Amino acid sequence: MSLPLEGIRVADFGWILAAPQCTAWLGVMGAEVIRIESHQRLDVIRFLGQNPRDFKGPDGSPLFNGLNYSKKSVTLNLGHPQGAALAKELVRRSDLVVENFTAGMMKRWGLGYEDLCQIKPDLVMVSGSPVGQYGPDSGFVGWGPITQASAGICHLTGYPDGPPVSLGGSWPDYMVGVVMAYAVLAALHSRRRTGKGQYIDLAMAEVVTAMLPEAIMDYFMNQRDQGRQGNHDELMVPHNVYRCQGEDKWVAIAVDSEEEWQNLCRAVGHPEWLADKRFTDRRSRKAHEQELDALLTAWTRDRSHTEIMHLLQKVGVAATPVYDTESLVADPQFQQRNYLVTVDHPVTGALPVAGIPGRYSAIEQRYTPAPGLGQDNESILGGLLGLSPEEIARLQEEKVIY
Repeated sequence: MSLPLEGIRVADFGWILAAPQCTAWLGVMGAEVIRIESHQRLDVIRFLGQNPRDFKGPDGSPLFNGLNYSKKSVTLNLGHPQGAALAKELVRRSDLVVENFTAGMMKRWGLGYEDLCQIKPDLVMVSGSPVGQYGPDSGFVGWGPITQASAGICHLTGYPDGPPVSLGGSWPDYMVGVVMAYAVLAALHSRRRTGKGQYIDLAMAEVVTAMLPEAIMDYFMNQRDQGRQGNHDELMVPHNVYRCQGEDKWVAIAVDSEEEWQNLCRAVGHPEWLADKRFTDRRSRKAHEQELDALLTAWTRDRSHTEIMHLLQKVGVAATPVYDTESLVADPQFQQRNYLVTVDHPVTGALPVAGIPGRYSAIEQRYTPAPGLGQDNESILGGLLGLSPEEIARLQEEKVIY
């Protein structure tokens, strides 16, 4: 069974999380993804997530291996003119370039889009940077937490009487990677129709801001700043995360309609709440939200989060446990979907990694182990670019292939 991106070659200059997430999707869909790396500055995630007492080197990171399956790796010192020249030869034979360095870094190596489209006119290239390739802040260095803050999401995350809160350091990167994959697929589709390539300037912060449409429109239409609301919702009530039986166990409950409110009251064994003047309609429940949350917590804290989920979902009320990693992996629904795939890596052995979400009836997804650092130097630089073994040895000695 052929895969949809077979025949597409990707020169992958990405590192850390966002661009590797993008090219992981492309590799699983059949593209030949060639990571361009270097000992000169190793990808930091090649070392993250390892047990310090059992350190396996740059090929032993579960985080790296879980983001870079179905790819190849060559090592080129892009700071060396010959290294940059070899990278251009790879681009000449590729369809797509992906990179997520600080804005302007590729240009300084002579590998900007203006340089590369001279040798590959129909090239599709995407650059993912914190706030884009131009503008007064474009030269800033940014990571996940910085991107969240500059995108506005931290302002909305947290409790009303508390400070802005991050959603987790690397949360934006994975979503940015998915958007990058979507963007380059659209560009490849356009190229198939028109024969023309294009450059995609993707600002990570703008991806995150695009996920806040309600707050943005509320500001422009009503001149109102929503601010932080904790786990509450502007309209739905009750809408919160409630403590359950056990250590640090919680359940999320959201009620959207009067029918759901009635079903909730009966399911929790408190039909008298229906006659309580504080809770007669959505407006009154919102006005007495703290009192209602306290009553619900008194009920939930004596029960398990899974028991509450099954009880409330059975009567049409949205409820789900707040899973930690262990309970998520053990969840029957999660297991049935086979989201985790086992890849047998030569260094770490057979370990489960997060696969590509979504199941395609006509596509048998391909997962091969993440590449060792520079493991494909000979096959790519020798086979694809035609360098002789003697040239490869010389360039390795001169730390061009490095």
